[in-house]
Amino acid sequence: MSQHPNGIPAHGGHLINRMATPAERKEFMDKAESWPRIELDKRALSDLVMIAIGGFSPLNGFMEAADYETVVTDMHLQNGLPWSIPVTLSVSEEVADSIKEGSWVRLDSPDGKFAGILELTQKYRYNKAHEAINVYRTEEEKHPGVKVLYDAGQINLAGPVWLLERHPHPLFPKYQIDPAESRKLFQEKGWKTVVGFQTRNPIHRAHEYIQKCALEVVDGLFLHPLVGATKSDDIPADVRMRCYEIMLEKYFPQDRVIMAINPSAMRYAGPREAIFHALVRKNYGCTHFIVGRDHAGVGDYYGTYDAQHIFDEFEPGELDITPMKFEHAFYCTRTLGMATSKTSPSSKEERIHLSGTKVREMLRRGELPPPEFSRPEVAAELAKAMKISS
Repeated sequence: MSQHPNGIPAHGGHLINRMATPAERKEFMDKAESWPRIELDKRALSDLVMIAIGGFSPLNGFMEAADYETVVTDMHLQNGLPWSIPVTLSVSEEVADSIKEGSWVRLDSPDGKFAGILELTQKYRYNKAHEAINVYRTEEEKHPGVKVLYDAGQINLAGPVWLLERHPHPLFPKYQIDPAESRKLFQEKGWKTVVGFQTRNPIHRAHEYIQKCALEVVDGLFLHPLVGATKSDDIPADVRMRCYEIMLEKYFPQDRVIMAINPSAMRYAGPREAIFHALVRKNYGCTHFIVGRDHAGVGDYYGTYDAQHIFDEFEPGELDITPMKFEHAFYCTRTLGMATSKTSPSSKEERIHLSGTKVREMLRRGELPPPEFSRPEVAAELAKAMKISS
């Protein structure tokens, strides 16, 4: 990967900023009462935010048909840049018929507040089954990503967007570190190599192991838990964040890790989402990205290491972020420590495999995860939260 004195450039060359200036905000607010209105769901709102802060660079709005089609079929934008997940705003035919191309559209948050603006350049019909098969590798509606797709409207609205205002996160304001700020922090710390870690689960011992393996070869770790929309049975974001804080305070070197929230919504698109997650972390300034077992997977829709193999489908240097591929880590009862099949001589019977799913199941049964699964302070925090919520 090419080295750059001020960190790697954002995907596409420069970091997108679609935040309305004070003058633009005033103009938008003066005119918006007469504009057609669309209420965004949680995922569309998080997409709007990610576009505006540069997390989805080079996108400056919701995708037009040409980009949408090449992304779905070929994992590239029309200009040849890699991009693996369509970022679209879908509405019903009735809503689409009421808005003309070339008009301005007011975008409201799910609670009805004025959130952003769309300059509607195009509206187009799309093939949901085609998107489902290509992006999610299944048409089954029980797949959470496919269900969102099938529940969405039939018409995509496209065009550049503006976010009216960047509000502090209601739960985690101090961890709201957007791409321009994370890049600045990495530079201030003198980190030339930074590894990003995507998670929607509390950190268990296998996560800790692969993060620390990565920290042996890079300057810093960017712990980037996702706090946008997730499945209803995923552990709530506030509980996960408390677990991360415990881990960073007790088990990681203080000066080698930065934690920030990722406002994205999960798609559960497995391999395609691994590429998407890597490109987003590149926009935040990461040079490396951890890809573990069944990254962004759900159920048994994807092979165990499909999310690692998909990186080989791109030309060398095309993504300009280095995937760090880790095998399934386990607690080894022979060596009494964390390991993978690359480092442990143990038999299957001597391996205790860990997963977020297993931890959730144990907690639901009222069992405390053992120290081989989770650090005791994290297990106690999870148990406390499960009792409160049950």
